[in-house]
Amino acid sequence: MSTPKETLPDVDKPEQQTFVRFFHSLDQPTQGTIRLFERDSTQKQYYTFHGEDALFAAEHVYKTTTVIKYWGGDNGLPTVSVSSAVAEAFLRDALLNKQLRIEIWTQSRSTWQLSRKASPGNLQDVEDLLFLNANLTAAPVVLAAKVNVSGENKTVGVAFADATTKEIGVSEFIDNDLYSNFESLVIQLGVKECLLPADEGSKDYELTKLKSVLERCGIVMTHVKKSDFLAKDIDQDLNRLLQGEMSAVTLPEFELKVAMSSTACLIKYLDLLQDETHFKQFSLKHHDLSQYMRLDASALAALSLMPSPNEGSNKTMSLFGLLNQCKTAQGSRLLIQWLKQPLLNLAEIRHRQDLVEIFFEDTDLRQSLQESHLKSVPDLHRLAKRFQRGLANLQDVVRLYQVVIRLPGLIACLEAHRPEDATKGGLLEETFTTPFNRFMTKLIKLQELVESTIDLDAVERHEFIIKPEFDEALQNLREKLDETRQLIDEEHQRIGAKLNMDTEKKLKLEKHSIYGYCIRVNRTDASKLRNKSEFIEYGTQKAGTYYSTVKMKDLSTASIELMESYDKRQKSLVKEVINIVVTYCPVLELLGSTIANLDVLVSFAEVSIMAPRPFVRPELAPAGQGNVVLQDARHPCLEVQDDVAFIPNDVDIIRQESDFQIITGPNMGGKSTYIRQIGVIALMAQIGCFVPCTEAKLCIFDSILARVGASDSQLKGVSTFMAEMLETATILKTATRNSLIIIDELGRGTSTYDGFGLAWAISEYIATNIKAFCLFATHFHELTALGETVPHVRNLNVAVHIEEGQTSTREITLLYKVSEGVCDQSFGIHVAEMAEFPPTVVRLAKRKAAELEDDAGTERKKGVNAKKTATDRIVQEGTRLVEQMVRELGNISQTNDVDSMDHDALLAAKERVREKYKDQIQANPYLRDLVAGL
Repeated sequence: MSTPKETLPDVDKPEQQTFVRFFHSLDQPTQGTIRLFERDSTQKQYYTFHGEDALFAAEHVYKTTTVIKYWGGDNGLPTVSVSSAVAEAFLRDALLNKQLRIEIWTQSRSTWQLSRKASPGNLQDVEDLLFLNANLTAAPVVLAAKVNVSGENKTVGVAFADATTKEIGVSEFIDNDLYSNFESLVIQLGVKECLLPADEGSKDYELTKLKSVLERCGIVMTHVKKSDFLAKDIDQDLNRLLQGEMSAVTLPEFELKVAMSSTACLIKYLDLLQDETHFKQFSLKHHDLSQYMRLDASALAALSLMPSPNEGSNKTMSLFGLLNQCKTAQGSRLLIQWLKQPLLNLAEIRHRQDLVEIFFEDTDLRQSLQESHLKSVPDLHRLAKRFQRGLANLQDVVRLYQVVIRLPGLIACLEAHRPEDATKGGLLEETFTTPFNRFMTKLIKLQELVESTIDLDAVERHEFIIKPEFDEALQNLREKLDETRQLIDEEHQRIGAKLNMDTEKKLKLEKHSIYGYCIRVNRTDASKLRNKSEFIEYGTQKAGTYYSTVKMKDLSTASIELMESYDKRQKSLVKEVINIVVTYCPVLELLGSTIANLDVLVSFAEVSIMAPRPFVRPELAPAGQGNVVLQDARHPCLEVQDDVAFIPNDVDIIRQESDFQIITGPNMGGKSTYIRQIGVIALMAQIGCFVPCTEAKLCIFDSILARVGASDSQLKGVSTFMAEMLETATILKTATRNSLIIIDELGRGTSTYDGFGLAWAISEYIATNIKAFCLFATHFHELTALGETVPHVRNLNVAVHIEEGQTSTREITLLYKVSEGVCDQSFGIHVAEMAEFPPTVVRLAKRKAAELEDDAGTERKKGVNAKKTATDRIVQEGTRLVEQMVRELGNISQTNDVDSMDHDALLAAKERVREKYKDQIQANPYLRDLVAGL
């Protein structure tokens, strides 16, 4: 985020000194908190950053430190100023992308006060400041978590809330030592911030484990007092917040004692009881962890579900970016939820597939819905929240009205394109047409209210006012205002006629901010009115001189008083209208949810039909049954990239026959893409989307667990290998027979022998104990021997075409096709050549590789001591050959008068010797590389 430096007002020196003293008196904020100070001047509103925050803003907003000023001298307080628009963009980025907390301070008289604060999971205070004209794509979910340890059992209780809905969710479950259930939960919910009890001096081992999970998932942690988790008054709090008259203690969720402690903390953190608009508005739901596919942070990254910060403008690098053809903000949010919560219920998946198929087959329906109807729908959840919080205005009412009047067109579109197939037609009607008709019936009164109260003609001019004829008192005030204005116009004309001045060009009627209605003349014509008793001179300004008469002054005063009464009555009526609209919020939120559902399913159909090769509907078998059989499987994100001609592969993973597959082959040959695309396809199938194949049969997986590309995390003290082992431990402890496991290059972070030993042991354990579907890509060719002892292990390789050159070089072509068998060669040096390594480095690498390969071959065949290698023999034979060649050259010099031989004769003699030994040189690797290096 970069912006040109703006010219902003400055604060005078005495005020700077006062502020510096105040700033240094403030307590240090929580780590990861940015403070802004809102300032108003006669020119504009702007914000300032100070101290470390100023340095941060200079780097991330202006990309230069030259904008920093120092209040209080050269070594004073670093300060950076930004305009309101730039500050808002910065804060959106800080909260949504950089996962920072913010505090906004404002000045009241001479004192500064904290007026707003927000965190990634709690945007309530800044929603209207930052997201009024910007879509909030990802729902800000904040979660409170507590662990209760009893013997060997670790019970995790959580409570969470989504800022866009009036809903509190709770869950309580037994977890393992690695807290993999907790990790799965935060991934499913898309948590942005987690509330945890503070350590308060004591080291809580279980809390440390929870923190490590949250760090791995990139979730902001907020530590609160342990007393905030006390649930002694939770029943009273819930009774005030929850809808209906039933006592909270009668609800089944109330029996989840650990979760109720977390609920108490969540309610306090969000200040839900401080705002009466929240009373009787919330619902309580129980989140069942087992109803969705389990995903951990590693799977999220391996399958590229969500966009990464490095993607830039290329949105199709992630699965969300590819599938997000949604036209509404609520649709995009629902898509994120579905991606993180793939279904396990086969009937629900097929229900989604049936609907996608309808939109897939009917292009007119799909395009009409997207371009003519969904595109114009605002974010109904956020609008409803504005009404519930008392922040809505008449423009918001009009926006809802525009949704309501478009509903009949949406319904007509669905009815006009009703499929001929009775089953499909009934499904479309049951899921969308009938609910939309029901909403229309409930919202028709809202439409009538708007049409009878709001001046829709004025809306065309971007004015949002109540019709004068709607209210008798308002009508009377309007009439009096019009009469007064007419009298003012008549007085204006009278003065013009008396002075013989053009009322349009010379004698202008204006409504001045201070003087009210008056006449303005330029300075040249002012002499015609000056010193005449009839005219009252107000003053001279750059625009001219302002005058009035006694009658115009009285009329102006009357007009201002009438306008004040009129505005007061307008505000009163607007408040009444908005209070009535608030009662429609539950219906509007249900309408928003149904539209979001429609939007995502239409988006699935759009992506499926518009892919380079259309996707197909997969056949799904229940969990524990069926196999994975894919024809021409492709990676959906890679095949849409520019200049990519994706090569598809067939996949056959047969239960108890080939459900553990080891894939070998060269770097860049396509192993990683092959195993990841199978995971992506499985996930797409379980969210109800079509998949990138020509035919697809899959079973339902209860989880996708991945170990792909672990990396260092120095700040957390976790090495590459440790990160790899932690991820693998999670797989071994949480995988079931119905899981899909994806492992890529396990064991690279340690020595070859340790790495292979671990890879073998882990593979054998998965294949023989867990018996899950597993795809294992590796460079350990020896691992393929597992297929000799475990019958359902299958060896695959990515094909390579090797063309032997006339010299020792080999031309290698990567075919990106997966076939049966083992690839027992490595091509890492070839990749180095593609990366344009210096030729000498490549030659040396080939020589060392040849030595080591020969070592290994000799050990396998003859069982000799590893230290006694064939390299010595090769070098000795090469040395003897060189000595023999030198002797022959010496014999030439002895039998001939060398001094009498010319240069060409000497070269010819040398070439004869070299030609004689050519084949022997080529047969000796040591001499071959030596000659190549000369």
